[in-house]
Amino acid sequence: MAVKKLIIGRTDRADFPKLEIKGIDIKIDTGAYTSSIHCKDIEETDGVLYATLLDEEHEQYHGKRLNFEEYEVTSVRSSNGTVDLRYKVQANIRLFKKLYKISLTLSNREEMKYPVLIGRKFLSSKFIVDTELQDISYLQSQNED
Repeated sequence: MAVKKLIIGRTDRADFPKLEIKGIDIKIDTGAYTSSIHCKDIEETDGVLYATLLDEEHEQYHGKRLNFEEYEVTSVRSSNGTVDLRYKVQANIRLFKKLYKISLTLSNREEMKYPVLIGRKFLSSKFIVDTELQDISYLQSQNED
């Protein structure tokens, strides 16, 4: 039986409950394999990873230092071909009122318009991307409340 895929636009807003973030802008990027979230002050101490998500410029910034006891280091190839080592953590994301597991690499995205990038590893088998559309999940959740 084929799984029905939801249509998602090129941008949306999502919640990340474990990270205590609601309604954050996300960019859907089928060219990217991994998903990433903007953070700063990333440090690993005694087997625990610490990071501050977002920065003071973002509405959703809450200043809390999050710690991750489970994480890994992964290599990520950027669009210009360079390979960076990044920390990867497990989180959850709410889209279309459904909670999904997601792997996120921690990255400084302060120069980028969107603090969260959703890559095709997460999108595969769940979503079809329609680049003409925006904020479908967010608008659907607003209309049903």
